[in-house]
Amino acid sequence: MNIITVILIVIVALLAGMEGILDEFQFHQPLVACTLIGLVTGHLTEGIMLAGNLQLMALGWANVGAAVAPDAALASVASAIIMVLGLDGATDVNSVISTSIAVAVPLSVAGLFLTMICRTLAIPIVHIMDGAAEKGSFKTIEIWQYIAILMQGLRIAIPAAILCFVPSDIVTSALQAMPAWLNNGMTVGGGMVAAVGYAMVINMMATKETWPFFALGFTLACIQEITLIGLGVIGVALALIYLALKESGGSGGNASNTGDPLGDILNDY
Repeated sequence: MNIITVILIVIVALLAGMEGILDEFQFHQPLVACTLIGLVTGHLTEGIMLAGNLQLMALGWANVGAAVAPDAALASVASAIIMVLGLDGATDVNSVISTSIAVAVPLSVAGLFLTMICRTLAIPIVHIMDGAAEKGSFKTIEIWQYIAILMQGLRIAIPAAILCFVPSDIVTSALQAMPAWLNNGMTVGGGMVAAVGYAMVINMMATKETWPFFALGFTLACIQEITLIGLGVIGVALALIYLALKESGGSGGNASNTGDPLGDILNDY
């Protein structure tokens, strides 16, 4: 990699790390981080392919109470860099992408460890800001706020910079040296992890009125003649029909109008 590419990657990694806390522009999401790294390295198509697979995994990652979810920022950035390094001289692009997907899970755990270190270091910063608040020094509070957020960005930018200076031939040789059973196993495992992430989202969203739509969409997706655009149009149409039924409160004048249009229709009959 040339120095300009490395700088651009580090900038993306810095933004991804900070967005893991700010959660405003979603730079830490795989769909954004992997795509941007693919763009700045000249592997946009591969970056989007990796982003799509990793995003399915990250859909189910959410902080709930004191439980901190795996770090999507490091998983996205590091796996994308590994993919870019592995693509140099590689003949099987899909194999490199599948391996990058598989290594994203342990990378997310490592990122979780790094963010816990940053959160621990932020404890004395909070006390400093409390002292500044007592003195009415708002400028000091803002400065330490920026320092704390920048620290979260550096936890991704520093590992990303280190990975960029790893010779690509070493990464390519390591990927090519993997036995077929391990490579195939990681490919299957990566696909299963993506399915688990999507299942976690379904489990959180599952209600009695949404399950019929899920079953219908799952069935339509099995029809190979229907393209993704066609499925999107069907989904929008179903959403509009659902909203129309909700406004009318079901069917006919005897509808109970409980707010669940499907339930109202079933109860009427």
